[in-house]
Amino acid sequence: MYQQMIFVNLATNDLDASKKFFTGLGYEINAQFSDDTTASIPLSETIVVMVHTPEKYRQFTKKDIVDSSKSSEVLLALSAESREKVDELVEKAVAAGGSVSGETQDHGFMYGRAFDDIDGHTFEVVWMDPAAVEG
Repeated sequence: MYQQMIFVNLATNDLDASKKFFTGLGYEINAQFSDDTTASIPLSETIVVMVHTPEKYRQFTKKDIVDSSKSSEVLLALSAESREKVDELVEKAVAAGGSVSGETQDHGFMYGRAFDDIDGHTFEVVWMDPAAVEG
């Protein structure tokens, strides 16, 4: 059965630092689809972050590139298997040079925190109680 994938394309001002940040989170760089302008970082079998230098990113759009340290264009949300995994990923992000973004959200059945990567892209990490999802 076909599984649709998502490729999240992000611009970075420092490709090497961005690669170091994501590997600090525990992800690996896919060398087959990476070069000196792009890093391919699979987050799962169906989600891949593609981090590009500004010059490379401009090849995909005629629009201005958002300064993600000052403006927000998108919030990326990742699921986590537990509250502890939410905290673990956010703490890894901070240790790798990112920063906590916003306040912890704790609604009992749902728990989330967010971090900004080194370029200011915001990633939310959310756990939801499976019993609440089942309804």
